[in-house]
Amino acid sequence: PDCLPLQFLSYLGACDRLLKQGYDEGQVEEAMEMFQYSEKKAAEFLRLLAQFNDMGFQQNEIKEVLLLCGNQRERALEELVMK
Repeated sequence: PDCLPLQFLSYLGACDRLLKQGYDEGQVEEAMEMFQYSEKKAAEFLRLLAQFNDMGFQQNEIKEVLLLCGNQRERALEELVMK
């Protein structure tokens, strides 16, 4: 049988670590795809998403702004407040 590619195992490991931090599975998978499987960028995105969500902003707006601002918290917050 073929071995699983190393990239796939690394992806599974990253997803597992993010899930253990309490993030939703669907959001973890989506974040990993959005950031070309960069665990660091996906983790930052999920952290900010949860933070802005707790502030009462709409999830779809948060995602859009975070992508536009490249996960820059201050810029994203300014954009969200202006909407």
